[in-house]
Amino acid sequence: MLTVIQRVTSAHVVVGNETIGEIKTGLVALLAIEKGDTKEQAKQLIDRVLAYRIFADQEGKMNLSLRDINGGLLLIPQFTLAANTTKGNRPSFTPAETPTIAMPLFEQTLSYAKAQHTCVAGSRFGTDMQVNLSNDGPVTFILRT
Repeated sequence: MLTVIQRVTSAHVVVGNETIGEIKTGLVALLAIEKGDTKEQAKQLIDRVLAYRIFADQEGKMNLSLRDINGGLLLIPQFTLAANTTKGNRPSFTPAETPTIAMPLFEQTLSYAKAQHTCVAGSRFGTDMQVNLSNDGPVTFILRT
């Protein structure tokens, strides 16, 4: 399981013409579920995202976590992050988990995040969406379990 987290000043996700998730200052997390990933790995990843210190303290150092600043988390499923891109000119999505397994795991991950933090929004698995965000920094990290 892996996620790309981006520090943002605001973000929202639109499906169709409906905004289904929105945050102010916080993190957008693009989540890829790979074959063999577990609920325990999802919990570890969410705990790490919430505690990852990438927000500035009073001295301007990256020393505060999402929890510390009570920021928002926008969780977006993105299976394309799991692609194997080592050969050729076309990505292989073989490493990505099948939708029938990945969808409930994403929903469990989103539910866990909501239980652990006050401001969490998410998107719908398997839908075409537009993710709008205002990067802060930009500050972007890849986390993997």
